[in-house]
Amino acid sequence: MNEFLVEITTTVPEGTPAEEVDRRRAAEAVRARELAAAGRLARLWRPVGELRSIGIWRAADEDELREKVLGTLPLRPWMTLTVTALESHPNDPARWAPSGCS
Repeated sequence: MNEFLVEITTTVPEGTPAEEVDRRRAAEAVRARELAAAGRLARLWRPVGELRSIGIWRAADEDELREKVLGTLPLRPWMTLTVTALESHPNDPARWAPSGCS
């Protein structure tokens, strides 16, 4: 599986009922846990003081990532995504770290 750096900005459309926002956010948390358990979501961060997320996601290719992984997120219709494909760097510590370390 390939890894991708994904920046996500979620903008709730004006006039969306609070109940709809709450329902989607709760479903989003459940789906994120499912994707993590399936090995698709490796890490997720929120920059301090910002309302966006940055994550490491895994998929066979960008099309699969966008359609079958990110496309399943309940908040996806409200998201703006920036996807960057990643490849291992020769000096990545994970390449030479002892087994069990990452």
